[in-house]
Amino acid sequence: MSTDHPAAERRSLSGPTMGTRYSAVFYAPGDVDETKLAAALQATLDRVDRQMSTWKPESDLNRLNDAAIRVWVPVPAELMSVLQASLRIGRQSQGAFDIGVGDLVGAWGFGARPAPGDGLPGGPVVPKPAITAEALELDPHLRRARKHAPLALDLSGIAKGHGVDEMARVMRQFSIPAWLVGIDGEMRAGGAKPDGTPWIVAHERPVRGVREAIGVIELEDRAVATSGNYRHYRDIGARTISHTMDPRCGLPLENGLASVTVLAQTCLEADAWATALLVLGEVAGLRLARMMDMAAIFVFADGWVETTL
Repeated sequence: MSTDHPAAERRSLSGPTMGTRYSAVFYAPGDVDETKLAAALQATLDRVDRQMSTWKPESDLNRLNDAAIRVWVPVPAELMSVLQASLRIGRQSQGAFDIGVGDLVGAWGFGARPAPGDGLPGGPVVPKPAITAEALELDPHLRRARKHAPLALDLSGIAKGHGVDEMARVMRQFSIPAWLVGIDGEMRAGGAKPDGTPWIVAHERPVRGVREAIGVIELEDRAVATSGNYRHYRDIGARTISHTMDPRCGLPLENGLASVTVLAQTCLEADAWATALLVLGEVAGLRLARMMDMAAIFVFADGWVETTL
């Protein structure tokens, strides 16, 4: 790829989205209208949030969540695409990635809809959720979906990655040659910097209450996402509870991993697979990543690091 960016200036934008903030760093000629670019990025992310948020009662996802069993619900094309990707990655990960964990997330105090029993010393008693691939029917041609069993969908393991991909689309629409966009730890880079070097992203040490790098990751036309148990957690009695749920047993995740970082062509893939591999754990996760030729970094709870790069 050419790294010739005439008269390119380094610029940055940021703004609120999905309960956190987005960032965009880019090199572009001085005639690029930053105001229009910022407005386009914000409008794009607002649209994703309106469709996929569990925190907005009126979101398209919550309309589906609130619908009666076996009633078809119209679904926007963008949300349909993310639902299809979610089911596909769920199948490929042998159920480790499952978006039907909304009730579990709420019951353990991490979601928009807390369930009765939250905060008890032993934690709430929640029935194991239905298998989403069996309980959710999608009709992409008519852009509609329906549930065949009680199901609360939660896209927190994939929606931010999709949002980052949509930011990338906006940067390309504005013909910006070199950029790095992100939401939290989900990042995607386009091109190289004007001097020909790749973008550098910190690989965070997965230690609670500490913000420091364990290393760096170079990105050029690639995305990266990390899933871990060190940022979002709760203490219930003597237990520390991860916000990541294991859909296979219906309980918060407990294994020997602290974090998994995945590099992929799209941030949606990186985001979802980071969660899936974290759930699969240090043995099955590593095995599947190698089998699928997936670039991943596994950080164990004791600090040991294994990679498939």
